[in-house]
Amino acid sequence: MSQAAIPFVDLKAQYSHLKADIDARIARVLEHGAFIMGPEVAELEKALGAFCGAKHVISCSSGTDALQMVLMAENIGPGDAVFMPSFTFTATAEVVLLLGAEPVFVDVDGRDFNIDLASLEAAIARVQKEGRLKPRGVIAVDLFGLPADYSALKKTCDQHGMLLLADAAQSFGGARDNTRVGLLAPATATSFFPAKPLGCYGDGGAIFVQDDETAHVLRSIRAHGKGDDKYDIVRVGVNGRLDTIQAAVLLAKLPSFAAEIEAREKLSQHYDAMLKGLVVTPIRPKGTQSAWAQYSILTPKRDELAAKLKAAGVPTAVYYPRPMHLQTAYAQFGGGPGSLPVSEKLSGEILALPMHPFMPEETADRIGAAIKAAL
Repeated sequence: MSQAAIPFVDLKAQYSHLKADIDARIARVLEHGAFIMGPEVAELEKALGAFCGAKHVISCSSGTDALQMVLMAENIGPGDAVFMPSFTFTATAEVVLLLGAEPVFVDVDGRDFNIDLASLEAAIARVQKEGRLKPRGVIAVDLFGLPADYSALKKTCDQHGMLLLADAAQSFGGARDNTRVGLLAPATATSFFPAKPLGCYGDGGAIFVQDDETAHVLRSIRAHGKGDDKYDIVRVGVNGRLDTIQAAVLLAKLPSFAAEIEAREKLSQHYDAMLKGLVVTPIRPKGTQSAWAQYSILTPKRDELAAKLKAAGVPTAVYYPRPMHLQTAYAQFGGGPGSLPVSEKLSGEILALPMHPFMPEETADRIGAAIKAAL
């Protein structure tokens, strides 16, 4: 008798658990009919701020728009350089190019997968020496849910007068040094894509800032650059609003979010114990709490292992099979093969296992057994 398929992310289990609250929240929106910037949007922003401690939360239409809106608020554009890890998703780089600035790709640490400070500082020095571009910002990506070292990054950014933007698309719910994601950097962008730790039922995102004027500008940018009213346009903006129904879904999910992060942490520890000595498991830097958007292992036998797990009914995913500096669209901004060796090596060995807060322990045991058998 064949075993039941294992979901990589089980949104159906989450919906079943929260069905009454989610349905009631959505029904309320359908009843009042304020589908754009309805009351749930402001309620969600207040609740998100209370969760992480941020003074201002500006919800928006996606994590990608969140990144772009912050860069727009800083007037980053042609002639500007924005530094970022190469081992990340395309959104981090594309928003820079859409604004006419240039991405400068740097390497990552081989164990925590986040931006490598030495590589960053070398890249800044190189750009300054060339003199063609002005260093304007760093986008640090909290890969797979683990917050980057923002204390060290802020020192570097302050030294060079640059913006520090946290790409926390995968890390909302995580923390570092007793500070939750949303407060670690001067500006933080996150995503509510359905598969994220806190996900809605479509696209959505949010920006977290402490500065009053920055928040004011971001709210203007979100609504086409409006001033005192919708037909008073004071700057170039975007249509970046979060739909009210998506805000309602997130409001229904938020009360259980901390418990879900704890469940993800418990599952990650279970994986650690089962896989010790078989593969390289994720690092746990002191004082950090990952949101565990992904549980990613390293093995030189990645492709062979993935094939055997697929045959055993265990889904896997590769984040990411090719670093940004080797992607066709961005190759002209990179140094070619061999220029960022850690990112290139990780792309050949990384493998993500099923991760969600509703996984039964016996399912995790089945995944662990399948890996042991494969290796």
